[in-house]
Amino acid sequence: MADFSLLHDYLLPISKATLNDDQEYDEYQIGGIVDLYEEGHTPDLDAADIVLLGVGEDRGYGPGKKGGDAADIIRREFYNLYYWHKDVQVADLGNLRRGSSLKDTYAALRTVLAEMINAGKTVIILGGSHDLTYAQYKAYSSQKYVIEATVADALIDLKEESPIPADSFLMEMLTEQPNYIRHYNHIGFQSYYVHPRMLETLDKLRFDCYRLGKVRENLEEIEPVLRNTDLFSLDINIIKHNDAPANILSPNGLGGDEACALSRYAGMSSRLSTYGIYGYRPERDRDNLTARQISQMLWYFMDGYAVKNKEALLENRDAFWEFSIVSEDINTVFLKSKKTHRWWMQLPGKEFVPCSYTDYVMASNNEMPERWLRHQERL
Repeated sequence: MADFSLLHDYLLPISKATLNDDQEYDEYQIGGIVDLYEEGHTPDLDAADIVLLGVGEDRGYGPGKKGGDAADIIRREFYNLYYWHKDVQVADLGNLRRGSSLKDTYAALRTVLAEMINAGKTVIILGGSHDLTYAQYKAYSSQKYVIEATVADALIDLKEESPIPADSFLMEMLTEQPNYIRHYNHIGFQSYYVHPRMLETLDKLRFDCYRLGKVRENLEEIEPVLRNTDLFSLDINIIKHNDAPANILSPNGLGGDEACALSRYAGMSSRLSTYGIYGYRPERDRDNLTARQISQMLWYFMDGYAVKNKEALLENRDAFWEFSIVSEDINTVFLKSKKTHRWWMQLPGKEFVPCSYTDYVMASNNEMPERWLRHQERL
């Protein structure tokens, strides 16, 4: 059960009328169905599957920054989209109150997210600087939940010497003790922006890093990564400038459609409970194109969530095709879902882990899939 009264002091209500210029939403638009925290109305969180939370905290970019209205600009675009997923219920908690200090905001975000995670909700965090990922993680560590975390970012924010939290938060997140990160994945880094020693360090820790070219070469290989993820954090600098003008870091990156596919994969994950979309700077946007891009990513997240709802449990073997691989080097079982066509492979300890069709083909040809080897190394 989610108790809104415990969160009330951390949240600011918003207004549908303001977001839609005093016009009524169509009953088929997302704005027409979302259960929003407004003055005089609290959302029914028990009925919600997906919960939105705006966070206007961007002091993590450095001194002098003020809370922005990024989340409301994204909402304005998202609420205008049409609602196709009748079995997915959406609630909106409004915006997190800005703390007197950045650490106060971290603490508030941690508290709200922990309450939602414990209530079994999937939370999408909108707006704010990328260092809010640290507070996202603390929602799990404060409850002593051991998780798999995935970050999509053109950069790797491990600059220990930097005074700017958005550039260095990963160092604290990955090294503080006790640590509750079982495994970490980094998606879409652009090599020319990343110090080689950063990658060496992450590799020594048996963490997995996927450079942009590798991700774009076969985006479907990232789906099993997100299927095994509890915390997903995305910086919009992962999207190329033409498709997200607010990203001024690089002309290169994922295409807008690829970012939507990534978001859909996240929605399909039965483990994922928090998804942060960070780094949106409205003052850098053009014609709200980046806000529209993010709103469509949210739509595709809902689309993935609807697919997840249809997936059978692995224990229900009648819902899967089973393929046994027995060779000189490999003795395992692969499962393929009859409903979603997703794949799982069995490790020597009999645990099934998400994989792809490519892994099955490699094993069939007596080649050890790299995903198998990485899992075994970590074990």
